[in-house]
Amino acid sequence: MSNIVAIVGRPNVGKSTFFNRLIQRREAIVDAVSGVTRDRHYGKTDWNGKEFSLIDTGGYVVGSDDVFEAEIDKQVELAIDEADAIIFMVDVESGVTGMDEDVAKLLRRVEKPVFLVVNKVDNAKRAEDAVEFYSLGLGEYFTVASINGSGTGDLLDAVVAALPEKEEVEESELPRFAVVGRPNAGKSSFINALIGEDRYIVTDIAGTTRDAIDTKYNRFGFEFNLVDTAGIRRKSKVKEDLEFYSVMRSVRAIEHADVCLLVLDANRGFDGQVQNIFWLAERNRKGIVILVNKWDLVEKDHKSTKEYEKAIRKQIAPFTDVPIVFISAMTKQRIYKAIETAVEVYQNRTKKIKTSTLNEIFLPLIENYPPPAYKGKFVKIKYVMQLPTPQPQFAFFCNLPQYVKDPYKRFLENKLREHFDFTGVPVSVYMRKK
Repeated sequence: MSNIVAIVGRPNVGKSTFFNRLIQRREAIVDAVSGVTRDRHYGKTDWNGKEFSLIDTGGYVVGSDDVFEAEIDKQVELAIDEADAIIFMVDVESGVTGMDEDVAKLLRRVEKPVFLVVNKVDNAKRAEDAVEFYSLGLGEYFTVASINGSGTGDLLDAVVAALPEKEEVEESELPRFAVVGRPNAGKSSFINALIGEDRYIVTDIAGTTRDAIDTKYNRFGFEFNLVDTAGIRRKSKVKEDLEFYSVMRSVRAIEHADVCLLVLDANRGFDGQVQNIFWLAERNRKGIVILVNKWDLVEKDHKSTKEYEKAIRKQIAPFTDVPIVFISAMTKQRIYKAIETAVEVYQNRTKKIKTSTLNEIFLPLIENYPPPAYKGKFVKIKYVMQLPTPQPQFAFFCNLPQYVKDPYKRFLENKLREHFDFTGVPVSVYMRKK
């Protein structure tokens, strides 16, 4: 389970630049996801061999400053609750502001490691100006310039040293299915319908359940652990509408699961927040099943399902090979179909394909459709194998791996999907030097 580090602070102090700088260094390598980069407020990075998840809380707030005042309090509260360490960023150009003081007041009460980071310090004069931040009462501070990265090394050394050691969770052999989605999409009702008892009494009492709950599920010959993020209620003062909350919640559940059941409310559609959670699961290379809940409440004609499905697939392109099941947790319509589908996706994700089979299929195929020549040089792919990883990753060994571009990798991925069923599972294709 990786640690979570949250970056908090008022708008325009450079949180996103700092965040991108930390993630980019690694994202370029690890996250070679074909297609597009979507809004990234969440990423994984590592320093001195220690990996952690980084969340930029600022990315979630839209609106004017006065809207922000209320939101920033919520965010800081959430970061305090959820993160293992907090980076509080301020800006030397504007000096200490009232809003900084409010945040500092919240952070002074925290038991967790808090790092005060003064940004935009790129010369000696500004380093002297930074002294005024002692007045925030958070002790020593770090000076950085996110724009060119100076000072980030010392800061990260300190952050990593302060992160708690996560004890390795006893991994059971059973597959783990996480039920994720935005608040009020019907996650609890779905789980109650499956388990057949109201295990999760959805109450409004603050903090009924702290962490994702695992339920061992064994019915109809399927056995797995169901990881629920729905039974979790926030402290009453943090309203559930905060996007940051559902993403932060989902981060932990997703990182830990094999397959994510993404529940969405048919009436709200596949909106930004649901998309965020979808791409989070995709970036973590997890199996995904999309469950469109409350389908019984939607006005429909014979074309509705197809059109709804088409609209979703358009938004998740290029990764469109994902099962979509229309369910109703209330009437229990197709909820077992949802579980059957999740089991199939799990089997697809753990599938191992013999090297001989891969080469028999792919070498003739590649000979007929070789990668396009680049700068007059021809790429020759000699050999294919599946890598021994928990999810499907394939290495194509060739003479000039750097000349194989994304469109061709996508072509190979599509052929893999055509020949072997990888529905619901992100597939990674790597070019390696022979």
